[in-house]
Amino acid sequence: MAAPPEVITVFAAKTARTFCYGFLGIVLPVYLGELGVGPLGVGTAVTLTLAASAALTWMVRRPAERYGARVALLGLVVLTALSALMLLVSRSPWVVVAAAMLGNVAVGAGETGPFLTVEQVVVARAVTGARRTTILSLYNLLGYGAAALGAAAVRGVAGYDALFLLFLAGAAVQAIAYRFLPSRPRAEAARPRGPLTSTPLIRRMAALFALDSFAGGFVLQSLVAYFLHVRFGLDLAALGLIFFVAQLLTAASLLLAARCAARFGLLATMVVSHLASNVFLIAIAAAPSGAVAVALLLLRQLLSQMDVPTRQAYVMAVVEDHEREAAASTTNLARTLAQAITPALTGWTMQALALAAPFVLGGGLKIVYDVLLYFTFRDVKLKSETE
Repeated sequence: MAAPPEVITVFAAKTARTFCYGFLGIVLPVYLGELGVGPLGVGTAVTLTLAASAALTWMVRRPAERYGARVALLGLVVLTALSALMLLVSRSPWVVVAAAMLGNVAVGAGETGPFLTVEQVVVARAVTGARRTTILSLYNLLGYGAAALGAAAVRGVAGYDALFLLFLAGAAVQAIAYRFLPSRPRAEAARPRGPLTSTPLIRRMAALFALDSFAGGFVLQSLVAYFLHVRFGLDLAALGLIFFVAQLLTAASLLLAARCAARFGLLATMVVSHLASNVFLIAIAAAPSGAVAVALLLLRQLLSQMDVPTRQAYVMAVVEDHEREAAASTTNLARTLAQAITPALTGWTMQALALAAPFVLGGGLKIVYDVLLYFTFRDVKLKSETE
């Protein structure tokens, strides 16, 4: 069965956006370093970028509910284009940081923030039943695959300005794609807006997802790239290749997520795959060489993101339809805010304790999250058995 038009549109925009995130997440910390910014400054820059993403996530909910997804997403694209222009015209470190904040630049292996919040609801409304997890897996697979190609572009594109021009072109592609979304679907406009009866459940999910993201903030892609660069002397070309392979492995794992969810359930798939990946994450701290560290990183990436489409499908399935914007924005806001706290702390930890300490802290806290998630939600039923 062919995917609905809304899904195709979202897939095209996701691909263009995450292709750019793939190279920006690697380039920006190295670029800031060349502009004279140290570890603490790089960590602070990542924190500010995530804080801005959280603010945009909070701000986009009401426009999306009132005017529809197309208006909200096109507004975000305008900010992305302004961000790219700022990167092209200025070499000031803090203008670069401001541009990353305005453009909602992803600094991790996966995407959080306002685009994901709105697109997640578009997909959930366009596709029902068990097929939703499959479509969300494909949605994330496209994202990671495009990000892998973006990481590889670091090796093939000469100069920072050429990459920033690609970022501007990506904004243009997104704008064209979003123009094909319905201005305001009739079914959506007519949908009743009742009270948010699932608010306590949404808050519990948000709190646990915040813990996971707080832990993940210790090991964002930008900071892992910085660690490999400083600890083992890996250059930009090597980092581009490493994260290209890492993203491909992540994309491949998403093909298994829907099958595992169908067999073992959404919650079990989330917890088990995530728990195993965190063992590899902690082991990176003790890696004796760059090769071992990279091997452990790739093993971790093979498992760590299987929980992404299953988590998105789970959030959409445990609330009523009219609560989906609230559930998506609240959980993504909590994730982004929590993640924003950690990078500045990570910069201090790398500088004051040990360069590898964030891997132990991040992995340990993520294991705590996995255990709490399972025991908190193991008895929660989906709103419909067909979801």
